[in-house]
Amino acid sequence: MAEFKTETITGGRPGSGAHRVVALCGPYLSGKTSLLESILYATGAIGRRGSTRAGTSIGDGAAESRKRSMGTEINVASADYLGDQWTFLDAPGSIEFQHDAFAALAVCDAAVLVCEPSTERVMALTPLLKYIEDRHIPHIIFVNKIDSAEVRVRDMLSALQSVSRRKLLLRQVPVRRPAADGREETVGYVDLVSELAYRYKNSGASDLIEMPAEVLPREAEARRDMLETLSEFDDTLLEQLVEDIAPEKSLIYRDLHEEFGSDQIAQVLLGAGDRENGVRRLLKALRHDTPFVEVTAKRRALASNGAPMAECFKVLHQSHAGKLSICRIWSGALGEGQSVGGHRVGTILRPFGQRLDKIAEARAGEIVALAKVEALSSGQTLSPSGIAASADFPAADAPVFGLALSARNRNDEVKLSGALHKLVEEDPSLSFEARGETHELLLKGQGEMHLKVAVDKLAGRYNVAVDMTTPRVAYRETIQACTHQHARYKRQTGGHGQFADVKIEIKPLPRGSGFRFVDKVVGGVVPRNFIPAVEEGVFEYLKEGPLGQPVVDLEVTLFDGQYHAVDSSEMSFKMAARIAMSEAMSKCKPVLLEPILRVTVAGPAESTPRLQRLISGRRGQLLGYDARPDWPGWDEVSALMPEAEIADLIVEIRSVTQGIGSFRTEFDHLQELAGRTAERIVEETRRRQAA
Repeated sequence: MAEFKTETITGGRPGSGAHRVVALCGPYLSGKTSLLESILYATGAIGRRGSTRAGTSIGDGAAESRKRSMGTEINVASADYLGDQWTFLDAPGSIEFQHDAFAALAVCDAAVLVCEPSTERVMALTPLLKYIEDRHIPHIIFVNKIDSAEVRVRDMLSALQSVSRRKLLLRQVPVRRPAADGREETVGYVDLVSELAYRYKNSGASDLIEMPAEVLPREAEARRDMLETLSEFDDTLLEQLVEDIAPEKSLIYRDLHEEFGSDQIAQVLLGAGDRENGVRRLLKALRHDTPFVEVTAKRRALASNGAPMAECFKVLHQSHAGKLSICRIWSGALGEGQSVGGHRVGTILRPFGQRLDKIAEARAGEIVALAKVEALSSGQTLSPSGIAASADFPAADAPVFGLALSARNRNDEVKLSGALHKLVEEDPSLSFEARGETHELLLKGQGEMHLKVAVDKLAGRYNVAVDMTTPRVAYRETIQACTHQHARYKRQTGGHGQFADVKIEIKPLPRGSGFRFVDKVVGGVVPRNFIPAVEEGVFEYLKEGPLGQPVVDLEVTLFDGQYHAVDSSEMSFKMAARIAMSEAMSKCKPVLLEPILRVTVAGPAESTPRLQRLISGRRGQLLGYDARPDWPGWDEVSALMPEAEIADLIVEIRSVTQGIGSFRTEFDHLQELAGRTAERIVEETRRRQAA
């Protein structure tokens, strides 16, 4: 993406009532939903704070989220703060639901990246940071759970800077006191711009206190670092620092606003979301520095000339409301019943957690749900010119985990298909396909939890119960030796009988050649009109060879035979060909073939040795590793691996990469498989076919 530079804001100012959108994102367990709860309480949007553990929070309101005490989809909530309208998008933290996080980031004016105070876990921020930085989204890093932090803030800042391509600017230093257990606890903070100190309370705004003397040296050092960082973008500030002139606070605030809005810096704030600590300071920073919708639309290259434009970033299917397209209004206004680009807008709803409030009109900046605009799906814009794909909307990652589904009740098979289509429309990072090779319906996604949530939705929302199994590998078999075979099919049942006589030669072909049928019949011993029937009989047999798998890479030649003028038929020659194949194949030394995939595993460079051991332990052939392009601090490990080893590979990859590693595959070749593994597969195949 080309470099984005902000311009003077013309569409709004703090206190104007203009509507802005903030995405709350961060790794699983970083505390985003608790932070949202405190934001809503601090702004008066809710009367009491809920709890994620008790299942009473506004966020994580879906049944699937409450069951697991984790976010599984975007949560939307709005609030008024000092005369400004805000919508907060609480994004799932698990990488398995990352597409929803990216969708929320795509439509926000600014992002709050929530993290725990742990230097060991900062690498988990990299997928989100890369998406944010690649798209020049202004962002604040909120170091959550600061009340229980055991790491020094300066060390945390250094660790964060190691994974960020933006200059990080620390806005606060903590005030610490000895705790009852002898350790230090964070009881407040000093704001580095205003140079005022505050003491946290368990609930409510922090109390202004006198600057503790022991904090002064650290505050002075941190403030100097902050000003020096800002001076890299402001010559006036640089001159004042060189001349040892104390800069006006208004100049500092102006520089913060400009460099933040143009994504030159990222501010770092401290707090504890579940106790409201630091929440109001965060809200004030957002209010002062978050760009308005016009600036964000320009960054996204969404030109509308003031006409109504809405971008859908999430679809929901509800039993009582039908299809809902969750949209950001980029310009103009939309009213109920209005026709835009040939599409009628039905009911307009404002989401607040699981609640949907009907409104008459939606204006620029707002997040709303448009009911029953059937043609509008995630990643599309609605404008007077019609519905079109959005530029730069996040594409879904390739699936890394799959399960075979079957309706528990056969009468639900048609219903299952319709429900899966709706699930995929709601979550494009899911996909499904009917795999003809194994006769299975595969549901694919970003991990085991991702698919379990999808299966819960099938049962809870669409009343379709399914059974899940590990998908079968599409094995093949081939031959290692040549043979000749003579077969005759003869039946006499009164009237016309059945007669066919064939002689064939079977020989192996190089790997990847497939199946080849050769006609070498001379003298009309097999009439020309019966030869296609011989080929068809051979081909039908090859669907299941002596080892129970489709047969590949062989050549079958028909070179002789006999026929009867009355009793021969196409069916007779097809049967004769099948008999010849079944009698001949066991003589050809059949061997099992397993699919080998080219696998590329991506993860932090520090995890590369563990990834290599993991691959080797799964019968993988390492091909090498290299730096991952455009991912500083990441490697890609390349290998050849049997498909049979891929089924739960993502589980182990994430266990050694702080939950953020991934992989992609492509078919490479078929490889002979022998020994006990092959014997086990043949036995399992025979048991399944006999069942």
